Amino acid sequence: MHKATDVRLGRIVRLLMSHAIVVVSGTKIAEEIGTSRSEVWRLIQQLRGLGVDVAGHLATGYQLRAVPDLLLPEMLAPSLKGTIFGGAKQIHHYYKIGSTNSEAMRSAAEGAPEGSVFLAEEQLAGRGRGAHTWHSARSAGIYCSVILRPAMPPSDALIFSLAAGLAVRAAVAEIAPQLLADLKWPNDLLLGGKKFCGILTEMNAEATRVRHLVVGVGINVNQVKFPAELREIATSLRIETGTEWSRVELCAALLKSLDREYRSLIEDAGARDAILRRFEESSSSVRGTKVSIGENGGLAGVTEGLDDRGFLRVRTAEGLRTVVSGTVRIIGNL
Repeated sequence: MHKATDVRLGRIVRLLMSHAIVVVSGTKIAEEIGTSRSEVWRLIQQLRGLGVDVAGHLATGYQLRAVPDLLLPEMLAPSLKGTIFGGAKQIHHYYKIGSTNSEAMRSAAEGAPEGSVFLAEEQLAGRGRGAHTWHSARSAGIYCSVILRPAMPPSDALIFSLAAGLAVRAAVAEIAPQLLADLKWPNDLLLGGKKFCGILTEMNAEATRVRHLVVGVGINVNQVKFPAELREIATSLRIETGTEWSRVELCAALLKSLDREYRSLIEDAGARDAILRRFEESSSSVRGTKVSIGENGGLAGVTEGLDDRGFLRVRTAEGLRTVVSGTVRIIGNL
């Protein structure tokens, strides 16, 4: 079991950021966070281990050389005021974890509130759909899972995956307007035909209502290379643009975007249809594209948009079929 990152690390970062141009003594830090100087030294070493560039030592004091790009609660919470993810206490950060989705599902079952966010610098067992794994390089991507408790039947769960895809697309467009991500049903986002983001929605439900839903988002942000088996199919924002991106900025934009989509879904009766329409408009492959689907006994045909629940319709030689789940392989556009 991996334990959450010590909350005092974020408090030290905030303190050093608010005194950016001066050296802060170990004594002052110790007073501010309520601990001893020797413990401050130990925590600074931990921050350095996380890749934070802190100059100085116990005798002279400490100073940040650069704003760290760590997804710590203190770094994100100020941007999230007014959203369901808005409290620093709702954001749980891990240096290393098996999977943020597994941790979120476990916490949700124990009563963690809606709007709880789980973030990791590195996942050791990142999960995709089915038996797929998700390659999670340390501090290069965003590995994020959120707990939602919508009052809806489990048959509506797919709409949350589609809404999350739209939220990622909007967040990327906000920080990198030159990138127009392509949505691939049901839960991948592509740039130049290669995948840079995957979404995994899991739920615990009774027959007629969802108890809790966990939406997991994995985004390749600053990776510069991938393992050989992924090179042909995976990409990152950095590979596509040649620029390094702030994960903190993108993660804040993502959570704000998710908050907007979620609120409209639970408050506005017309939001479902709007999500289906926007998903279709943002995807090059849900209409008029030749695809094959391995599961469901296997089928091939031409896509004909989404049905009213968000499932993919495919026109096959035997007639119109609805794909409820499965990996869609794009053969080509007509």
